[in-house]
Amino acid sequence: MPSPLRSALRFQESGLVLVILALGVLLTVFSGSVHTPVFAVGPEGGRQRVFTTNAAGEQVPATVERNKFLNAQNLAQLAKDTSFIAIMAVGMSLVIISGGIDLSVGAIYALASVLGAIVLNHFGPDGTAASVPPWLGVTLGAGTCVGVAALCGLINGGLIVALRVHPFIITLGAMAILRGLAFVVTKGQSIGGFPPAFREIVRYEVGNGLSLVPLGVMLVVTFVGAIYLSRLAAGRRVYAIGGNELAARFSGIRVERVKLGVYLLSGLAAGIAALLSLGYYGAATSGDGQGYELNVIAAAVVGGASLTGGRGTAPGAVLGALVIQLIGSGIVILGIDQNYSQIIIGSVVIAAVVLDNFNTWLARRRLARQAG
Repeated sequence: MPSPLRSALRFQESGLVLVILALGVLLTVFSGSVHTPVFAVGPEGGRQRVFTTNAAGEQVPATVERNKFLNAQNLAQLAKDTSFIAIMAVGMSLVIISGGIDLSVGAIYALASVLGAIVLNHFGPDGTAASVPPWLGVTLGAGTCVGVAALCGLINGGLIVALRVHPFIITLGAMAILRGLAFVVTKGQSIGGFPPAFREIVRYEVGNGLSLVPLGVMLVVTFVGAIYLSRLAAGRRVYAIGGNELAARFSGIRVERVKLGVYLLSGLAAGIAALLSLGYYGAATSGDGQGYELNVIAAAVVGGASLTGGRGTAPGAVLGALVIQLIGSGIVILGIDQNYSQIIIGSVVIAAVVLDNFNTWLARRRLARQAG
């Protein structure tokens, strides 16, 4: 009977887990410590600073020394920041597994968030429909945000299928168009003033600022993505098309329909992330999601999705997103110039692609040896 360690190492994502643990240990060791204020629950149920008396008899804020990385507040922030990218990375993984690419996810995120923000502002405290029940305004705003994103993804897929143009070109053009639309709609202005109930739901926290809603939605999206890819026939078709589109077509798979589906789901994932962002930050601008394309693609690729198609998992995309966020968090904690963050992330993507190509070469050699 195999040992538990050997069984664990057989999982596709075990290497990523080891990388995450190694990064966590390194950041814990080298990050140093910091004095953070102490908070307590006040009489009215809110958080308030705790004060203590010093040697001179003066009231001063109480502080506690903690590790910069390994503390509850930083880990809660890390979990929240990872959630937005991870949700989009699951949708991106579907596209990459099918052999495509989507460069427009950041622009879809921006357009969906600003249009959803306009609707939510209309039903907000200062909006023209402030007297409407909050649940109706939140429902319409959420539907607008997610629906616009899904529609953008569907249009991307439709153009790719109808025009038979490489996804890189279509989504690159869509990135510019959608980002421009977001700017035209908002005129570069920030849009806020949402119904308080909406923000209260999304920003619900426990402990030291752990946001349960973004984290919970991320887990649900990951679970659904994992079931879709590994247990449903529709998911197996995605792998089949990415592995060999011609063979999949001759086997009776409706390739065009599957491609439409994966781009629709990629847009839907971007819309869900945008909706959570609206609730958490309370505002939207046309510049939202700038550069998310690199982070999302990097998360999917680092998570094991092959850019040649046919390989990847939803849990791997989430773990890849966590690796990317750990790198970004480590740069801040260690005091490294943040201008290096994009350089490091780009280098990680190149390294992941090179490693994927090397693994593919080894697999082909192994098959050739077995056939000979």
